[in-house]
Amino acid sequence: MPRAGLSPEAVIDAALEILDEHGQERLTLKAVADRTGVASPSLYKHVHGLPELRRLLAIRILGDTAERIGLAIIGRTGQDALDAYLTEYRIFATRHPHRHALIERATYDDPAFAAASARLTDVADAVARGFGLDGEELLHAVRTMRAAVTGFVSLERGRGYRTPTDIDASFAYLRRALAAGLRPDPVAGPRLAATPQPG
Repeated sequence: MPRAGLSPEAVIDAALEILDEHGQERLTLKAVADRTGVASPSLYKHVHGLPELRRLLAIRILGDTAERIGLAIIGRTGQDALDAYLTEYRIFATRHPHRHALIERATYDDPAFAAASARLTDVADAVARGFGLDGEELLHAVRTMRAAVTGFVSLERGRGYRTPTDIDASFAYLRRALAAGLRPDPVAGPRLAATPQPG
């Protein structure tokens, strides 16, 4: 029988601790078994191997991140919502780099994973819609927001910013630049309208 109190949720909790402390390379079933005080074969009563554990971790992390960023943007719109979204995403990726790396690379043909991923995308959609965007423009905006903050954090964590200029000031500039790019241009019309092709 499984250890009293051990559950799939407790196994994921232990796996998250290992992931945060050591990264994906040290995330093994043996490490999780040692952390939870059971023999490795006992874990198969709760998860069907390491691939499933990684999938469940990705689902948990996506859900937690969507909830945190979603709470940050509630009641906000436009620049204010964008600032909150980017700031919370930066905090998440900086404080939990291994969690961030896992969900950036995770992809599963699984309804639960798709739903969790959609929750995080929906948060970004809400921010972009606050700028009056919809349809294909909305998709491009969300991709740009994600690329901008992920790229910034990657360079920040990798010490890619070597000049003495304040990094937080650069992040504030990024937020303003993104907001300016997302605002509709009343003169030019939709920014991503198809360009007519010659004959």
